[in-house]
Amino acid sequence: MASVNPPRGMRDFLPAEKARRERVLAVIRDRYRAHGFDEIETPVMEEYSRLHAGIGGDNEKLAYNVLKRGLDADAIRAAADDPAALTDLGLRYDLTVPLARFYASHRAELPAVFRAIQVAPVWRAERPQKGRYRQFMQADIDIMGDASPRAEAELIVATLDAVDALGLEGATVRINDRRVLDWMLDSFGFTPEERPSVLITIDKLDKIGPDGVIRELGERGATPHAVDEFYGFLHRPPLLEYDPYGERPIRSVLPEGAPDDVVSDLVAIGDAVSAARAGDLRIPLAFDPFLVRGMGYYTGTIFELAHPSVDYSLGGGGRYDGMIGRFLGQDVPAVGFSIGFERLVDLIGQSDENHERAVVLVHDRDVPLEELLALKAELTREGLRVRLDQRTKNLKALLERAAADGYTSFATVAGGTARGDLQIKQLA
Repeated sequence: MASVNPPRGMRDFLPAEKARRERVLAVIRDRYRAHGFDEIETPVMEEYSRLHAGIGGDNEKLAYNVLKRGLDADAIRAAADDPAALTDLGLRYDLTVPLARFYASHRAELPAVFRAIQVAPVWRAERPQKGRYRQFMQADIDIMGDASPRAEAELIVATLDAVDALGLEGATVRINDRRVLDWMLDSFGFTPEERPSVLITIDKLDKIGPDGVIRELGERGATPHAVDEFYGFLHRPPLLEYDPYGERPIRSVLPEGAPDDVVSDLVAIGDAVSAARAGDLRIPLAFDPFLVRGMGYYTGTIFELAHPSVDYSLGGGGRYDGMIGRFLGQDVPAVGFSIGFERLVDLIGQSDENHERAVVLVHDRDVPLEELLALKAELTREGLRVRLDQRTKNLKALLERAAADGYTSFATVAGGTARGDLQIKQLA
């Protein structure tokens, strides 16, 4: 028998799971809109040349490309070694590249500082495994037109607010700046040419530890003197700092002579976030000088969302001031934060999902249809969600199915039952 499963790495969602996902998305949208962000929508496809312009990092290798229309077999064979000759469109692999194109297209119609929400699926030709899908949702907020640290602070505050509203209080944001990373690598003696491969290795620090990083840098043929300097830095005696976030703790974990303007920006972000969350005595920021974020388009601040219940990030983002200029011919400051929706939704508890009033009317077979629909209409006008189910021999199984689908109560209906006669009972 032919498979009836969805394509590998893609999923069907049953009604209860779909409802749960929509509830989470509704909270995210609500909190982001409360912070002044406006939702936009872009096409699921973009031009091939735009998706492969060298700004999407490794994601460009995972793009699904769309074959040009009208190509016959001979034309396909002739262009087999030239993907650009075979394809002119591709499915978006993130929401940042489409947003940059959107802003370049509509800048004249947008405010000087534009705050955007995007909640939509993206596609990547991943190798499917637990937590990795070929189609998944992203929930992004971005600010374009503001080069100041205020933009980063707004993104962080809005994201923490959304996560708190979902019941995941205690989240923190690890923060760094690509300018700090570049300066550190220069100070150690790594050349600009080897910087990308060095960053790939440094990004593994949490997984393979300092000695593993040093060993891999040697295997990659990195400048020996720079590797030695980096080794010495990694093995410095720890400095005791009592301030959770600020100029002193930031400078204490960097080599001497860190650029003042970058440190000032990081401190300003922390001050603004602390002021916005005055009721929270815990500072939700942590400076991490070895946070890398793999996307090549980041030009400044970078950050990741962390929660103590899991050992992986729940989202991230950063500043990408150079991207829009590739489409517009004029640089525009931009910074964004993307929630890892698929990871986040798995952490949201089931206990408080059934807030809506939802009732199943279990009716006898001989109840006239017009009576059922009239009763249903009356209940929906009261704000209830209503489903009609004909009584079966196994009433327990019917009610269990209704509860699994998110219904909170039920009532039995016989011929001639009026609204006042209904005895609505809670489902277990």
